Parts: sequence; C-alpha cells; structure tokens
Amino acid sequence: MTMVKDLPVDDRPRERLMAYGPGILSNAELLAILLGSGSKEKSAMQLAQDILSQHRESGVLALATMSVEELMEYKGIGSAKATLLAAAVELGKRLGLNTTVQKPVVRCPADAADYAMPRLRFQQREHFAIILLNIKHHILSMPIISIGSLTASVVHPREVFKAAVQNSAAAMILVHNHPSGDPSPSKEDLNITRQLMEAGKLMDIPVLDHIVLGDNKYISLKEEGMIQ
Repeated sequence: MTMVKDLPVDDRPRERLMAYGPGILSNAELLAILLGSGSKEKSAMQLAQDILSQHRESGVLALATMSVEELMEYKGIGSAKATLLAAAVELGKRLGLNTTVQKPVVRCPADAADYAMPRLRFQQREHFAIILLNIKHHILSMPIISIGSLTASVVHPREVFKAAVQNSAAAMILVHNHPSGDPSPSKEDLNITRQLMEAGKLMDIPVLDHIVLGDNKYISLKEEGMIQ
C-alpha cells in the first residue's frame, strides 16, 4: 500500500494545498486532507477515492446527505473523523447561506427558495422551517420547527409562533422540503398552511407564503394560487 507520506511532495494533498491553494485540489484530495489518515489497508487518499467512487452520480454532494453513523460504516472512519466531516459539511452549508453581510431581503418567492435551498435540499427527512421577516422583509432567521419522516413532519402552531414572537418577526414564510425531490404540495401541506395562516391573522404575524422545496426546484403555494 502506498501511503500519502510515501508520495512525492508535489503529489501530497496538504503540500499541494499550501503551495497552490485549495482551488487546484480534486474533491478526493480535499476529502483526504479532512480524513487525515486512512486504515491499515488504505491510505487517506485511497479511502477518499473509495467513498466518492461509491457515489458516482452525486459525487461529493453525497457527503451532504450522509449521517455520522453512515460515515462510520467505512473502515478507517471512526467517530472523530465522522464528526469532523459532518462539521465541515455543515460549515459549507452555512457559508452558502451567508454570502453577504447585509441581511437578505425577500422580494419574491424565488428569494425565499434561494435562501432555504442550501440548508434543506439535501435533507433525507422532511424538515419544516419558517423564514422570519422584519417589517421591510429582511430575513431575520430561519429556525427549524419540526423534523419528520421521509414523507411527513408534524407541525404545531404554538412552536411556529413561539419562534416568531421570540425573534420579533413582522411576517413569515413557511418552507419545507420533500426528500423525494418532487415539490408538489400534498393535501396535508395545504391544510397546515391554511391553519397557520388563520393563526397568523390572530397573532398579527401574517403568513405570506409556503415554499415547498424539491431537488433544486420549488413550488410557491402563493404563486400557484393555492392560497390567498
């Protein structure tokens, strides 16, 4: 077995990163740096290549959907490496959500979908969140209210409006993902939307829309005329 330390200096991922910057490295090389070491049978580079080769269709994006437990199924990845990889992936997601210092503003459903997509697109269970807005429709935060099964999440109005009140929100947009990749809203989606819209009227925190996310696509219930 060829270990990373046995490779010529110019072929070692860490040395290449230091010499040329991270942009020149392949996905396998970047993953190998995070892994740090492999197993007795495989180097970190070989282990990284094995992981990526088992996910040829999605490639490095597969890491965004893998749990710590799934990562630990690979020989050579223990809890320490698995949690490090999970943390790195989460940082990448958060960086994608914070591309500007100024708070993003929601002018149309696409703005809300663009904000929520990086965080929810790769979730393997249904996540129900709310995009909280101030009076000028700048985004205050997007708390996750409920995490459900592959096909459904349970949403309690009290939790929705508790988060809205705590953040002094003037309005909100409901958003959740469909792990199937198909954003078509279900009957339950429509029912909970109407229920929360009625509660919003009582609380004086209007529910402006409900965005259902699929695989890099979305449906706005407001835009589709499914809610008024």
